[in-house]
Amino acid sequence: MEYNLIQPSVAVIIASIIAFRAYRRKSLNLSGALAGFIVMSTHFAINYRYGAVLLVFFFTSSKLTKVGEEKKRVVDADFKEGGQRNWVQVLFNSGIATVLAVIIWKITGWQDKCLDSKDSALVTALIGGILGHYSCCNGDTWSSELGILSDATPRLITNFKPVRKGTNGAVTNAGLLAATAAGAVIGLTFVLLGFFTAKCDYGTTLKQLLVIPLAAVAGLCGSVIDSLLGATVQFSGFCTVRNKVVGKPGPTVKRISGLNILDNNAVNLVLLCVPLFLAPVLGNLDSQHFKLSLVDKKPSIILKIDGSRLTRIEILSRVSKFDLLPSQLLN
Repeated sequence: MEYNLIQPSVAVIIASIIAFRAYRRKSLNLSGALAGFIVMSTHFAINYRYGAVLLVFFFTSSKLTKVGEEKKRVVDADFKEGGQRNWVQVLFNSGIATVLAVIIWKITGWQDKCLDSKDSALVTALIGGILGHYSCCNGDTWSSELGILSDATPRLITNFKPVRKGTNGAVTNAGLLAATAAGAVIGLTFVLLGFFTAKCDYGTTLKQLLVIPLAAVAGLCGSVIDSLLGATVQFSGFCTVRNKVVGKPGPTVKRISGLNILDNNAVNLVLLCVPLFLAPVLGNLDSQHFKLSLVDKKPSIILKIDGSRLTRIEILSRVSKFDLLPSQLLN
């Protein structure tokens, strides 16, 4: 019971400090700060790792929003100083993960569970949903905030034709790389903190490293899917009066791409339902999908999905060559 009282108390303190700081620095408006307090305190009260992942997403996104503000002010028709996210944006960016975290808490209590489908495929899948959610959010944000600063000409993702900066659905190489890195950062945060908070055996601990490439893929997918939606069901046009790309049609607006069906918030809502693909992937990591091998004295974690290699991570080691399957690792 003592642990149950300490962690929520710490959560409230951390959430209060972060929400107040974000409001003062104009990263959140008043409604956004209140919503952020509720969401953040819930995350930290349930699991420190969930709270840490949320903090990494929030802080990196807030910092990148302020990078190149003068350049963004010229290009972005909806530019707001410091970002100033409201409660709607806060809930779109963290609502799904909050619900998943509460479900996990109802199942496991205060225990910080390892990602181990042999122990609980359901819990592993739910944690995968949280990671997929934030990897996707972070990837979309990093891609948008850094891609618009690239000197390269953005291209519409549907036909790869050059378009103006600020066009919904436009991508750059820099933006896509940023999205991939953003997802990897989320995965890395979860894994590193888990070394201290989760009690896993050696084999299960190694298995957690698979989260990093999966999160990187989720980050990239978040950016790509957002761009596809933006290019097709979100209007973009050039306003000859404001000399900017805008998101609504008008008498002085010349259409560039997309249909006027969804706005930014609606696109984000659709987008954030998609990255939950990471949930079933993590929930079904078994001996058919996971293999650890050391070749030429370098251990490699090889992720296999339906028999095809997706990615590989090399870790320096002096251990001699050997092969292990999850069934051996988890014994």
